[in-house]
Amino acid sequence: MAIAHSKVTAQGQISVPAAVRRKLGLGPGSVLEWNEEGEKVVVRRVARYSSEDIHRKLFPKGPPKPRTLEELKEGIRRYMRKRHASR
Repeated sequence: MAIAHSKVTAQGQISVPAAVRRKLGLGPGSVLEWNEEGEKVVVRRVARYSSEDIHRKLFPKGPPKPRTLEELKEGIRRYMRKRHASR
C-alpha cells in the first residue's frame, strides 16, 4: 500500500509528500539516497555525516599514537593546572 504519490516535473524533480517527510524526519537540506534492490528502488534518508567522515576530520593525519594510562593522566593534570592557574 502506497504512503503517498509524487509527480515528476519536466526538469526531473519531485516533491516529497508531507507524510513521507514527517515519517523520515526530513527538513530543508536533508539528503536522500536512492538504492536499487532487485526490481525496486528504495529511497532512504542519509545521515549528515558517517562515523568515517567524523573520524577523518578529527584525525586528518591518521589515527593518534597509542598512549599509556599514565601519559593520559599526566596530560589531564597539565591541562587542569594551566586552565585553573591563578591569573
